[in-house]
Amino acid sequence: MRELFPAKQVMGFVFSLVLTAVALLVYFLDMSFTTGMTILLITAFVQAGLQLVVFMHAGETKDKGAIYTNIYYGLIIALVTIFGTLLTMVWDM
Repeated sequence: MRELFPAKQVMGFVFSLVLTAVALLVYFLDMSFTTGMTILLITAFVQAGLQLVVFMHAGETKDKGAIYTNIYYGLIIALVTIFGTLLTMVWDM
């Protein structure tokens, strides 16, 4: 019976709830902008990775190397877009 229980998914769900509670604490504890944004960004990226690995089963196929390569490529494109926008619109360069 133990092999039928989805322990990995249950633990992922509990960890997602903990990360959500940490993000809510930023609001309820009225943290400073810098501290709050840092905590929110960290919890958001950790939760996105958790969702990808645990619930979308990214590492459970034969092509997991290709899947992770595509994820890293998409992340690089997103970061270049974000920092390029900041560079031109906010920092006037």
